[in-house]
Amino acid sequence: MMIKQVMQGGVSILTVVMALYCGAAVAHGKVAMEEDTCMRRLGDNSMVHLSAYQPQHEPSDQYCTEIPKEGDTFLVVDLVDQALRDIPIGIRVVKGTSEVEDETVTYLRPSYHPDGVIRGETSLDQGLYTVFITGESVPPVHYQYPLRVKMVNYANIFRASIGPLIAMLLLTLFTYKIMKSKRMQNWRSSRRS
Repeated sequence: MMIKQVMQGGVSILTVVMALYCGAAVAHGKVAMEEDTCMRRLGDNSMVHLSAYQPQHEPSDQYCTEIPKEGDTFLVVDLVDQALRDIPIGIRVVKGTSEVEDETVTYLRPSYHPDGVIRGETSLDQGLYTVFITGESVPPVHYQYPLRVKMVNYANIFRASIGPLIAMLLLTLFTYKIMKSKRMQNWRSSRRS
């Protein structure tokens, strides 16, 4: 009877852990365009998408706002909205967060991009950067992306560790409850006799 309870409890804990893990896995998988963290929306339908690449480190990896290493970085902006392809669009990368006050490390002059893709290259050191994408229209179009280069993102670490931490706490609570149950105490005392 007690083995049956232990098995049921174990299955319950395993189910909870699997549900937490699956939820976390789906959150970083293929998501709808509107839910993509690399997508920026302005108004009802004006959208751009940023991708960053460092082929000298990881040729096939694509990044958005968390750049893992220093060095040459290729930036690709997809102009999802067709109307953005008909206005001059420029890019400014600054070290810091202020487009006006902080040091500009890369500037691509506003120009037309009929294919909907803006390509640029910059060299990034460790630190915080901001990518400003501006369109010369009325009203002006303005998007921005914060970049963290070779920095630890404690929020991501916390999100990744919360599932295993909850599972460990549930397992500890379950083990405590079993060890304090009368059946377990009776069984342990019968084993000592």
